[in-house]
Amino acid sequence: METDTTTTPARDHGTSGGEPGHRALVIGAGIGGLTAAAGLADRGWHVTVLERSATLEPVGAAISLAPNGQRALDRVGVGDAVRDLAAWQGPGGLRAPGGRWLARTSSEEAGERYGDNLVLLQRATLIDLLRTRLPEDAVRVDAAAEVVDPGAADDPRRPARVRTATGELTADLVVAADGIGSATRGLLFPEHPGPDYAGFTTWRIMVPAPAEPFAPHETWGRGTLWGSHPLHDGTVYAYAAAVAPEGGHAEDERAELLRRFGDWHHPVPALLAAAAPEDVLRHDVRHMRRPLPAHHRGRVALLGDAAHAMTPSLGQGGNQAIEDGVVLAHHLAPGTPPGPGLAAYSADRLPRTSAVVARAAKAGALTLLRPTLAVRARDALVATVSRLGPDLVLRSFAGITDWQPPERTYAAPARGARPEGHRGEDTGSGT
Repeated sequence: METDTTTTPARDHGTSGGEPGHRALVIGAGIGGLTAAAGLADRGWHVTVLERSATLEPVGAAISLAPNGQRALDRVGVGDAVRDLAAWQGPGGLRAPGGRWLARTSSEEAGERYGDNLVLLQRATLIDLLRTRLPEDAVRVDAAAEVVDPGAADDPRRPARVRTATGELTADLVVAADGIGSATRGLLFPEHPGPDYAGFTTWRIMVPAPAEPFAPHETWGRGTLWGSHPLHDGTVYAYAAAVAPEGGHAEDERAELLRRFGDWHHPVPALLAAAAPEDVLRHDVRHMRRPLPAHHRGRVALLGDAAHAMTPSLGQGGNQAIEDGVVLAHHLAPGTPPGPGLAAYSADRLPRTSAVVARAAKAGALTLLRPTLAVRARDALVATVSRLGPDLVLRSFAGITDWQPPERTYAAPARGARPEGHRGEDTGSGT
């Protein structure tokens, strides 16, 4: 469906020196936007990334890259650099606030089941890796942009138009990676309600590792959750969540964390002791319960949170944005009308991301149960099933982390882990 908008003469092109049919603009230099930009550049597009912030310093502390995200990053040449930053070695799993293990797993079991281990790294590190895959002048900071006309996908006389502070740009393709509050989504799908509050809030901190070692874990309480994970650089990424009214921020968020989690098992008190109030990030969680009708319109593709904001309960938000970027690039050859490729992108990504959004919402509801009897029943069930099958934690990600990038069919059922020893080599035209 095309938006019926009258075009006006354009004042500039999205990139200098680009041939007609080869110009792409990416709005947003987050992880998803830079992945898409790198994939499109590899395919021959002349790409310009427009970032509204004055620097590329990302919002947020760290990102969890599951095997599916790592395989997607193989397509833009940084997968192995990410794997080299893996810090999880040995045991891990789910715990109760007093320290009792509910379910155990290990990095070895994760690698055997899905072909790769979970990697946590600072967002800034991943941004830097992706930035190296683009020409030096491809990213413009302090360059807020908005789509004013999505263009006509199959009419070369009607490119997409984007407004910036310095003038209007035209492009053969626009990738809107402009986040959960995406103005582009509102333009393309004004009838869609957008994301709504998921019922809980989250906190994140990055602090030095405590003297006493610990196994990576996620701990489920009563309407509360805590996770602690070491990073390659010697710091610890910790996150927390709690059922709370929307907008209910505390004057001192570290004090709020101490009130809620200060008596939990090691290393929670030690991590909170190492954090300063200004180290604590807090954000209410919103997600898109209702999927969009498509992830594109005209010559514009939506990507990441702009297309399918989800709760962090499965750690898949960034991974799905990365998948978006490589699948989009895979379908779009420069110099050809983008209509068929954008339709294929929506057809591939919409079923998968809608399913992951729904599964993340269910996982969040389970982990943040509040009634005491329901919490006890949940913990007993998890512990019992774990004893019967020790890979409970890993099996809960089946169909998500075993995703394969192009040349596979992404919307098809998952096909399992990569063959042993495979490191993401290109097996087809891909990106």
